[in-house]
Amino acid sequence: MFTLRYYSPPDFIGRLQFLEFPKKVSNCVVCAAKGPRPRYPRVWKTRTKVGTVSKSLKLVECIKGLSNVKEEVYGALDSFIAWDLEFPLITVKKALKALEYEKEWKKIIQVTKWMLSKGQGRTMGSYYLLLYALAEDGRIDEAEELWTRLFSDNLESMPRVFFDRMIFIYYRRQMHDKMFEVFADMEELGIRPTVSIVNMVGDVFQKLGMLDKYQKLKNKYPPPKWEYRYIKGKRVKIRSQNLKEPENGNKEVDEFSNESNRDDESNSDELEVDEYEVSEMDEPEPGESVTSPSAP
Repeated sequence: MFTLRYYSPPDFIGRLQFLEFPKKVSNCVVCAAKGPRPRYPRVWKTRTKVGTVSKSLKLVECIKGLSNVKEEVYGALDSFIAWDLEFPLITVKKALKALEYEKEWKKIIQVTKWMLSKGQGRTMGSYYLLLYALAEDGRIDEAEELWTRLFSDNLESMPRVFFDRMIFIYYRRQMHDKMFEVFADMEELGIRPTVSIVNMVGDVFQKLGMLDKYQKLKNKYPPPKWEYRYIKGKRVKIRSQNLKEPENGNKEVDEFSNESNRDDESNSDELEVDEYEVSEMDEPEPGESVTSPSAP
């Protein structure tokens, strides 16, 4: 027959002292067939930046030695990334930055179009660099086509730097009608123009003799009273008038310092004269005795 034993609580508590529980929980799950494996497996796609600088320099050297033929450049770029498992977007971006520093506009256009054809790097920064390179290379028709497509696709979210760039392109080439169209689009969308845009449009109004429109423009967008500059990593608020007229400010400071120096010199001369007069008055004449005031 089966019998049941009764364990008293002290005996049961005493046996619990010999049981040891693990203090740390391992992050690995042990598999009988393949051994330990990570509980959270790694993501395959990574964004490592190690070695991208040297690789971007190699890419720049590879491109600069080629001609401007599209098929040759595209073939070299395809062979350069043939063994990469992922598209080296960071490397290409750094190479574009190096080409921009060297003002290789044709190479920038080719590399950017090749990158966009791969479906990579479709950001506003890439499109802005392409627009800038097309304008600097003198391909205004392609720049206008790119601007029209971007403006139609991103009507409500178009960055202000694109308007600034297009107005500058038209202003430098004296295409006033198109510049006024871009400025009208800015006002219609409610985008406040920068100081450079207002100055360029106002300059064109003055050249064309539209003084009434120039006054309306200045009244609507007055120059800011304060400007911000970064000095030693700190954001400093500075008056715009002092930045535009530094010579007058320096002259005023010099005049004030000269006047203060003159006042100091005159005060020092007066003090010397007073001390000399006091010393002469205090000197006793011969035959006179000097008496000191006695205490009461």
